[in-house]
Amino acid sequence: MTSTKISLETGRDWLIGLVTSETFVYVAKRLLQALLTLLLASALSFFIIQLAPGDYVDTLRQNPKISPERIEEIKRQFGLDKSWPEQFGLWLWRILTKGDFGTSFIYQRSVASLLWERVPATLLLAIASLIVTWAIAIPLGIFAAVKQNKPADRILQVISYAGQGFPSFITALALLVLAQITSPFFPVGSMTSINHSELSWFGRILDIGWHMILPTIALSITSFAGLQRITRGELLDVLRQDYIQTARAKGLPENRVIYVHALRNAINPLITLLGFELAGLLNGAFIAEFFFNWPGLGRLALQALQAQDLYLLMASLVMGAVLLIVGNLIADLMLKAADPRIRLENLN
Repeated sequence: MTSTKISLETGRDWLIGLVTSETFVYVAKRLLQALLTLLLASALSFFIIQLAPGDYVDTLRQNPKISPERIEEIKRQFGLDKSWPEQFGLWLWRILTKGDFGTSFIYQRSVASLLWERVPATLLLAIASLIVTWAIAIPLGIFAAVKQNKPADRILQVISYAGQGFPSFITALALLVLAQITSPFFPVGSMTSINHSELSWFGRILDIGWHMILPTIALSITSFAGLQRITRGELLDVLRQDYIQTARAKGLPENRVIYVHALRNAINPLITLLGFELAGLLNGAFIAEFFFNWPGLGRLALQALQAQDLYLLMASLVMGAVLLIVGNLIADLMLKAADPRIRLENLN
């Protein structure tokens, strides 16, 4: 009896501590803010889409085989015969009550099932690009800061400026030319080979990874160039601080000064950029997916925009906003983990 009472008291204390902890309160607050943000963003997106001339059924009217009666039936089926506030209200109500994002006009399928198929491909490409970007840009930024104004630093600055100056679509086109020259070394189109289903589990992983090489490079070049410059600048600012000079005067090894004392403080602004970096990669993924025929959310949203597939386009935009919010939340929590002195409420 006594042990049961102690367990209950321990569980109660743990629950109270969790509810009142800074991290839990911050995450709950951010999630509530996210719901309001998503509501306003979806309403604004819906209104802007409605400003575009015509709708999905206008393309059907150009087909003489489709009767006017059938067109009116399609309009009633998808709710296009109602005003846009009514359409938005019904769409939002179905999401809140049933989790139903509607039916795609062009695919004649549930929008949720389409997103479930495409979002993992986009996330896979964005996360791979993020890993590649940070794994290369951070060490090179550190190296450039240590070798400030030396030939290696100047070469890296030229590469960085060139990378930022090239638009993403130019980079993608150049990589397509490279793929054509080296064909069939670099596969282009889709994310798997024709015989993908016949491969072993390890072969399937290698097959997807091989198809990811060019789109990942296309997505990473611009991000790498910017991050490398920011890393260099932040580290140079920290290296000029008095406590770094004091550490050197005490005779600490240079590697310890740079990687333990300086980098630990220079990394905080970079972590803050992580959420925005993820959002930028998701936007850039649209271009990479289009050029390399990658079956992700970007291509799906583009097809929905061209066909004026209202509900599919809205769901794609909302999903992009969700990923942006989640990315920023993860960046804030990582910043808190990296530097416990930071209070989360100051990050709003």
